[in-house]
Amino acid sequence: MCGRFTLRTPPKDLVEVFQLLHALEMIPRYNIAPTQPVAVVRQGATCREMSLLRWGLIPSWAKDTKIGASLINARADTIATKPSFRTALKRRRCLIPADGFYEWKKGEGKTKQPFYICMRKGHPFAFAGLWEHWEGPDNSAIDSCTIVTTDANETLRPLHDRMPVILREDDYDRWLDPKIQDPTELCELLKPHAPEEMTAFPISALVNNARNESEKCIEPLPDADQVPRVH
Repeated sequence: MCGRFTLRTPPKDLVEVFQLLHALEMIPRYNIAPTQPVAVVRQGATCREMSLLRWGLIPSWAKDTKIGASLINARADTIATKPSFRTALKRRRCLIPADGFYEWKKGEGKTKQPFYICMRKGHPFAFAGLWEHWEGPDNSAIDSCTIVTTDANETLRPLHDRMPVILREDDYDRWLDPKIQDPTELCELLKPHAPEEMTAFPISALVNNARNESEKCIEPLPDADQVPRVH
């Protein structure tokens, strides 16, 4: 699954990576949590566009926004049939830029050790995302999104059995192409990312509180050698 992630890459670099005319001016984020605004890339009429959407999908038919808190992730194996996601899969797909995310490994008793997962080369990447437009009875409107998840690769498996879908850059166009609506073709892209390109290391419990937003969230533990690094 994916419940927290980071986006600290400078906007100018996001412009290049995601082929944007311009990116939103954002401060570095070290502990992005559900229900918060997140940057997404969508296909506009003539080019890719970046905007802020609420993390936690709110289907257009939802009576209120509460459902969004339980739809921060969408399983790749059910999005083609589940009512909450199947229409968005065909018509409203997006890229969700990130440069790392967090996972918690179960320890003895109720203890959990947080890990930070990123690319070995440190470059940004894109989660496969879906988005929806919701309108409330008071004429309010919210655009929201969810992160697609799949089976964990060899890097993530020691931590969790699920991981977010990280799309390859060569697949960005296919995922965003509004002309492609065949669920089978789209789901072919939703595979575990190459484990050899990723790494994970233990960090402090600072990240457990979503109000903690600093680079200290991703610092390796001083005694990290005592906690096995995952490769």
